[in-house]
Amino acid sequence: MAARCLAASAPMLLRYLLLILGVFACSTSAVFIRLSSTNPVVLTAARLVVAIVMLSPVLWLELRRHRGSFTWAHMRRTHLPAVVIAAHLMAWTIGARLTPVAQSTLIVNLVPVALPFFLHWIAKERVNRAEVAGTLVAVLGLVTLSAKDALTGGGSLVGNAMCVLSMLLFALYVALARRNRDFPSMWLYMIPVYGQAALLCLVAALPWVGSFQFGSVRECSLVLALAAVPTVCGHSLLNAAIRGIRGQVVSLVNVSQFIFAAVMGYLLFGEAPPVVFYAASAIVVAGLAIVVWATPPEQREPAAVGEA
Repeated sequence: MAARCLAASAPMLLRYLLLILGVFACSTSAVFIRLSSTNPVVLTAARLVVAIVMLSPVLWLELRRHRGSFTWAHMRRTHLPAVVIAAHLMAWTIGARLTPVAQSTLIVNLVPVALPFFLHWIAKERVNRAEVAGTLVAVLGLVTLSAKDALTGGGSLVGNAMCVLSMLLFALYVALARRNRDFPSMWLYMIPVYGQAALLCLVAALPWVGSFQFGSVRECSLVLALAAVPTVCGHSLLNAAIRGIRGQVVSLVNVSQFIFAAVMGYLLFGEAPPVVFYAASAIVVAGLAIVVWATPPEQREPAAVGEA
């Protein structure tokens, strides 16, 4: 009997392991960005180009698998999400450079707080009182973080603002993904979106592309790591985990990225968050938990989980 129970629980344990690995992979994004000296827009473009090269075999297989069911009408619907995700990643790269690793990672992962309002705007889904209350609590935590930076000089108000902008753009991206859940597969939505975002970022990066150190093993390695770990592996692992774990659990666990980021920030950059950061983080996470658990059942399963 015990052996049978253990065997039954093994798949769920594997899903949670994938979830934790995915969260950790995504938490490295701010670290790789901080370690790199490449222009933020160029770094974003390079990251996306390398990621698309890595994902191209998956796209080829998915196109063969769903031959004829992926149309130009589907492709047209990826244009707006591509613009949004490109803007999100550029804002995130700029914000992560200006803000302590733990703080930037915490802010950018507050997507569930903003998501109900974007769903109300795009899909006319109702926002309930608990979601509004939870959002106000989370905003109070963000205000506390910004006040701390303004009064102590230990952070960057501009960096905080860019991280908040990045979070809002990603919430819009997720809302658009929910509206596009009828695609033949998740990959046939995500990869074309990321491919177009790569082109947009390349165009935006043209004024600075000559500054990239093509001969630098360090910079090339960081671009490769940024594309492989948080972009490809993190995204894939989180989406694999969410197939068997409730959406609200994934949303809450995903916020723990800032804990992994805090440890790496301390070890690599000597960033020891002040006491007020922990208090503000507790307020933010409490507000997010209220929002997540107040979400109506039909809205709980995200179409896809992404990363910064």
